[in-house]
Amino acid sequence: MNIREKQEKWEKDYLSPYASLSQNSLGRDRQEAQCDIRPMYQRDRDRILHSKSFRRMKHKTQVFLAPAGDHYRTRLTHTLEVAQIARTIARALRMNEDLTEAIALGHDLGHTPFGHAGEDILDKLHPNGFKHYYQSVRVVELLEKNCEGLNLTKEVRDGMMNHSTSRMPMTMEGKIVRFSDKIAYINHDIDDAVRAHIISEASLPDIYTAVLGHSSKERLNTLIHGIIQESMDRPDIRMPEAIEKAMLGLRSYMFENVYTNPIAKGQEKKAQNMLEVLYHHFMKNFHELPEEYVRLVTERGEMMESVVCDYIAGMTDQYSIKIYEDLYVPFVWKVV
Repeated sequence: MNIREKQEKWEKDYLSPYASLSQNSLGRDRQEAQCDIRPMYQRDRDRILHSKSFRRMKHKTQVFLAPAGDHYRTRLTHTLEVAQIARTIARALRMNEDLTEAIALGHDLGHTPFGHAGEDILDKLHPNGFKHYYQSVRVVELLEKNCEGLNLTKEVRDGMMNHSTSRMPMTMEGKIVRFSDKIAYINHDIDDAVRAHIISEASLPDIYTAVLGHSSKERLNTLIHGIIQESMDRPDIRMPEAIEKAMLGLRSYMFENVYTNPIAKGQEKKAQNMLEVLYHHFMKNFHELPEEYVRLVTERGEMMESVVCDYIAGMTDQYSIKIYEDLYVPFVWKVV
């Protein structure tokens, strides 16, 4: 029995009967030999962690565009906070922690530069629309590894696809990530908004903080404990009704006071205009794209609009600005 097989036996002996066992995975689209050390979901986690799209998230906006300070969240730090919360819940409930972490690390790989502002403009431009959760799966199925894809398991891709509010994953681990994403962004966005002097802790509605707590630490503790207590030894991931109602109320407060606030969103229109210019430029000058993107259309028959969106969505904030400046800001010779 090799190390992987011992790990799989441990999962079978120890994990909850509702957990997703590695040995029972629905598998990958392309058959490949098993690793002798790592079970399937751990291997998926490692592939995501070493991917280029994962590294690029460190320079992608979470909420605040060009913030004045070093401590605001990025798409990468958001992802790491989601993974930490999800692992805590998964371990307490004896779910598959490797699967949970893989989904958490991969759930936002398809996010655009400039946060949801970038997603909104690509959704407007693409004839079939653009959603970051679809794009996250497209990244790992098609775009990564020079358009070979990462060949992840179906369970990981399902969790990535279905992490948003309006969707539901098929695994308990995916449902944990779905809750953890909301828990993470509501709390860290409050922290960032307080840092930016847009709101204060005291300005949060008492009707919600009385239930959840009066600091990030208290709220995280309440939300995580609530899920664990409500879901223990049950075939679903739930949150106590009063706690979930307060969480969703606080989320609505953030949409009204932060996510649409002109201070937080003052640069969004400029960013969207820039991405729209890049989209139309590459639609007219498609062969200026990197070679692997051109081949997606010429050899694999991918839709040109989709591939242009692939290229733009993969950019970091800074790189999209650089490409725009290289194309449209004339070089000025300086006389020394």
